[in-house]
Amino acid sequence: MSWDSFIWFAAVSVILWAVGSILAWTGNKRTAAMSIYGLGIAVFFAFILAMWISLERPPLRTMGETRLWYSFFLAVAGMIVYSRWKYKWILSFSTIMALVFIIVNLMKPEIHSKAIMPALQSPWFAPHVIVYMFSYGVLGAATLMALYILIFKKGQETSDDMATADNLVATGMAFLTFGMLFGALWAQEAWGTYWGWDPKETWAAITWMAYLLYIHFRIARPKDHQTAMWILLLAFICLQICWWGINYLPSAHATSVHVY
Repeated sequence: MSWDSFIWFAAVSVILWAVGSILAWTGNKRTAAMSIYGLGIAVFFAFILAMWISLERPPLRTMGETRLWYSFFLAVAGMIVYSRWKYKWILSFSTIMALVFIIVNLMKPEIHSKAIMPALQSPWFAPHVIVYMFSYGVLGAATLMALYILIFKKGQETSDDMATADNLVATGMAFLTFGMLFGALWAQEAWGTYWGWDPKETWAAITWMAYLLYIHFRIARPKDHQTAMWILLLAFICLQICWWGINYLPSAHATSVHVY
């Protein structure tokens, strides 16, 4: 499987996601919406799996490869939210967000070679990145909830709306924590230290603390919904800096072992 095939898998997936999203808005077609949307997820994952086989390594090394996983997990997170809380809009928004990252990958393809540096050959590397990407997808869905509450609800949000955001953050935070732990084990094996405080690791800690701040704020001031949603948006900005923004910082190129 070559990267040139991505556009076809992506096109089929997006079409299926779009059809599923439309069906989610139309009355009692929830089962059909979930089935078609799930088929789109399966098609997208089929490409990831085929790339994994052809590269003879997990497709996790380049930023383009991690964007593949993020698009996939955004769709998965949207599916989970829709199946659990029945928000009709979530499939549409998840599709749009996934499409953005798909378009970025099409406009800025990166080299996908079989070569992989020794540090990335650790058995902890794949679990670390995959768990992180899943947490990013779930926290991306939480961000959609925050935007929905701030823009559309405007102070009229229900307890169910807030519970959805809280549950997504709790789930995303749990996987984020596991991702950091796997990363520490990987770092110990690759570089001889569990934590080095390089720019990537520093922003990972900042991101983790930002979501922890949200959780504590919700406990301390459960009725201040609007401020909580702004904290959630701030945490997501920290997440984006940690994920890809760090690559544009001169200090990261000079000192970070996480810029490949």
